[in-house]
Amino acid sequence: MNAVLSVMGIDKTGIIAKTSGFLYENNINILDINQTIVRDIFTMVMMVDLSGSKLEFSALADELNKIGDEMGVEIRIQHEDIFKSMHRI
Repeated sequence: MNAVLSVMGIDKTGIIAKTSGFLYENNINILDINQTIVRDIFTMVMMVDLSGSKLEFSALADELNKIGDEMGVEIRIQHEDIFKSMHRI
């Protein structure tokens, strides 16, 4: 099962490391990643494979929210199929 994970906020050291470290610890593979900084606004979008994780999706989302709160950024995760349905033209 794949999901779209997005991170947005004021740029600071460790955003990528903290986020990818959490994914690694939970056996979640990063399939694709796009990251940019516009002035001091950090944005990152990842396509991740959740099939190796033992966490329920809601628990995963809660943990990512906690990490985002700690860093002062917003982290959101959505199932790939829901994301695509929401953005279909």
